[in-house]
Amino acid sequence: MKPENQHRTSTLVAVVFDLLNPIPFGFFVAGLIFDIIYTKSADLLWIKSAAWLICIGLFFGVVPRLINLVRVWFPRAKPSTARDRAAFCLYLLAVVAAMVNALVHSRDAYAAVPQGVWLSILTVGLLICSNVLVTLKQANDDNKVPA
Repeated sequence: MKPENQHRTSTLVAVVFDLLNPIPFGFFVAGLIFDIIYTKSADLLWIKSAAWLICIGLFFGVVPRLINLVRVWFPRAKPSTARDRAAFCLYLLAVVAAMVNALVHSRDAYAAVPQGVWLSILTVGLLICSNVLVTLKQANDDNKVPA
């Protein structure tokens, strides 16, 4: 395999990761908003829609997490940092919380509250912390002066 092909493949993987990575966050935030609306209105539409949003967020979160797994734990070009591993672990905990949240939301609508709301808050909070770590790493990398 030529080095140019390896570079193209990693570029393609980076593009796929960058395109798909923010999608689950939007679905989980929307699920949290729908959970909060359900607690105020008690309309079944909101809790069932939140369940769908959480499941769709999990569906779209699989490919970026697999790519990130390889990037963080099996790096080829540059070694991963402790911040990369911490961000990966936080995101992994968020996905686990979202899976449990999907199971909670599969129950009767009245049984999904308050656990579903707290799990949605936990999921979104962990994702925010993970994204902050990644952003701080990118900001530090951008501020480094090449020798």
